Amino acid sequence: MKHDIAEPAIGGAQSVDRALSLLGLIGRHSAQGLTLSALVGQSGLNKATVRRLLLALMRAGLVEQAAESRAYHLGEETYLLGLMAQGRHGLLSLAMDSLQRLARNTGDAAFLSVRRGLYSVCLHREDGAHPIRTYALMPGAHHPLGVGAGSLAMLAALPDAEVSDVVAAIKDELQDAYPRLGPDDLHAQITRTRTAGYSVNPGLIFEDSWGLGVALHGPDGRLVGALSLAAVESRMREPRRTELLQNLRLEARKIEQKLAQGSARSHDSKEQMT
Repeated sequence: MKHDIAEPAIGGAQSVDRALSLLGLIGRHSAQGLTLSALVGQSGLNKATVRRLLLALMRAGLVEQAAESRAYHLGEETYLLGLMAQGRHGLLSLAMDSLQRLARNTGDAAFLSVRRGLYSVCLHREDGAHPIRTYALMPGAHHPLGVGAGSLAMLAALPDAEVSDVVAAIKDELQDAYPRLGPDDLHAQITRTRTAGYSVNPGLIFEDSWGLGVALHGPDGRLVGALSLAAVESRMREPRRTELLQNLRLEARKIEQKLAQGSARSHDSKEQMT
């Protein structure tokens, strides 16, 4: 029932319930968006309440408003939350055993990252037992594609035309935030990564924080993410780097095998239903 008069102050739990209800409405119509009047009509709340809750959702990055249509859509933060939710049912659940083995066997930090448009997002960090650690990458952190070992491995795995588009789009951000990694440097790193079959970050983002990364592909060859290791420079020198790379590639293959097995099971289930 819609209320045409101002509502009394409501409790925190009720406000959360109503905000989440609005978020659900917007999510079900996110492609075309919903206007304020449509949200008022469908939610049964008055305009002032809907506007107040929308502002709170926008501050949290969960909702955004299109400049031209003034319609409300899901915000970028909902995409990140969706990626993080993969920990229970998606890529992270398949990769967790490998992440734990990498951290345990190497003593260093192991990471799983995925692509989010022009950026790489860290889904998970698994720390090893070595007391000297690098904290350059934490869960939920995002960097432009190419910045960091896992991020670079993903960028190098893309087609040339897409790589050019990405680098052109992030060049200003690289110049402002990553002065040691300009577009020319990034293209050179991409070439080295493709030649070697893995990426190396030789402390370009944070001094003394090195990384190794390999791209992860689905059974159809599609890029699905990256597996990486990070440690201080002294723990990335040869011959240890080669040993780390062997561990990294081994676990990447195991994750890709799980992806292929999951795809095969899904295909068989669909065939049984038809």
